[in-house]
Amino acid sequence: MPNRDDQLSAFPAFFRVEDRDVVVVGNGDEALAKVRLLLNTRARIALVADAPEAALTNLVIQNNIRHVARAFEPAHLDGATLVFAATGDAAADRAIVDAARDRKIPANAVDQPDYCDFYTPAIVNRAPVAVAIGTEGAGPVLSQMIRAQVDQLLSPSLGPLARLADLYRGAVEHVLPRGATRRVFWRRFFSGTVADAVNAGQIADAEREASRLLKTMETIEGHVWLVGAGPGSEDLLTLRAQRAMMEADAIVYDALVPAEVVAMGRRDAERFSVGKRKGCHSKSQDEINDLLVELGRAGKRVVRLKSGDPLVYGRAAEEMQALRTAGISYEIVPGITSAFAAAADFELPLTLRGVASSLIFTTGHDLTGDILPDWASLAISGATIAVYMGRTVAASVAERLMQAGLPAETTVAVIENASRRDKRLLHGVLGELPGLEARDDLGGPVMVIIGDAVAGANFTHSEPLAARLPAVAERLAVSGV
Repeated sequence: MPNRDDQLSAFPAFFRVEDRDVVVVGNGDEALAKVRLLLNTRARIALVADAPEAALTNLVIQNNIRHVARAFEPAHLDGATLVFAATGDAAADRAIVDAARDRKIPANAVDQPDYCDFYTPAIVNRAPVAVAIGTEGAGPVLSQMIRAQVDQLLSPSLGPLARLADLYRGAVEHVLPRGATRRVFWRRFFSGTVADAVNAGQIADAEREASRLLKTMETIEGHVWLVGAGPGSEDLLTLRAQRAMMEADAIVYDALVPAEVVAMGRRDAERFSVGKRKGCHSKSQDEINDLLVELGRAGKRVVRLKSGDPLVYGRAAEEMQALRTAGISYEIVPGITSAFAAAADFELPLTLRGVASSLIFTTGHDLTGDILPDWASLAISGATIAVYMGRTVAASVAERLMQAGLPAETTVAVIENASRRDKRLLHGVLGELPGLEARDDLGGPVMVIIGDAVAGANFTHSEPLAARLPAVAERLAVSGV
């Protein structure tokens, strides 16, 4: 469930006001601002003002606005679609809102956000395209600042381009099949030669390019992106990953991918949770492979969303092989692997000149056999070791590395939920690491980083492992391991 602080108290929406009555009540600057705002629309504006100031009177005359030159009466609101109470008098504005509510008409009391049925946004107008920025009444100046930035980003030709698209909408629905083919057409329409011609003011050329594009559009085949979702924080998702997610008809995601990241995909995309978390595998790898092939053969554009980077302990090789065998196109979208996010949280140099020139990624499971892996000798010579899924293998990793000759005093960093707001940092030495397995207060994914370079980390915001040394660690310490 989303954090309450991340939820809006007002649902953003656009009211239909063309050829409908919108009433503004007031004589001064507040009413003037609302009338100017409404002139961006095709509403029938009515101003109720018994003594309008000169600037407001001039605006009414210049724009042929209906003026009710009387003191406000509730009957003035009859038949209205929206009402703005803009007298500058808080009590009078509340009375106007009450009269509107009696008639089931949404109303806005200027500068009284707690007495509004809707809020007035800052608007970037590229009709028929509009961008509305709201702060739920908390910061009108902030919304105006954002409006100025957005206004600079959007081309003045966006409106004519949208109007041209509206002319082609019926033909596109008639000629092109619903789904990916239509979306690709519109993406090319809005970002290719059609948009270039409109931007240059050459509307006839734009129409010719649009017709050519429609005639030459081919049916879009299924395609799969193997996307790295990063370590968990949604703002570490790459731009390429975001673009793929906005194109996808289906999103297939692992349990370790946070809901906030999954929600960044297209709102109408199908979503398939496939588990793949220790202890709660909802689908086997073969079932996941079959699902990707099935979706691809159905012509779907599919994002396979994996925690971290898909090529680092993501079992991407098996999925790529299944897609190749089925003849379905795919591509890899790299992500930030958890080791890098964990190091960033600790301000920890994974390589350090004169100390550590090598970096090892491992899950630690290859240390549980009888034969010590080749990389263990690198660890002894100073390489930094990043252990994924580190809590469950902490004891075996520490024991085998110390048996191989790595000093028990070697610095270690432990990170739970790397990159996320609920991350937790711990630090200690290799001899204390076995106790990690017995800690039931670490429920999220844990990364362990070991090596001399770890001593260069910033431990200001981390807690010592030794602060809670469980019995298992004490036993290992007593036994001399």
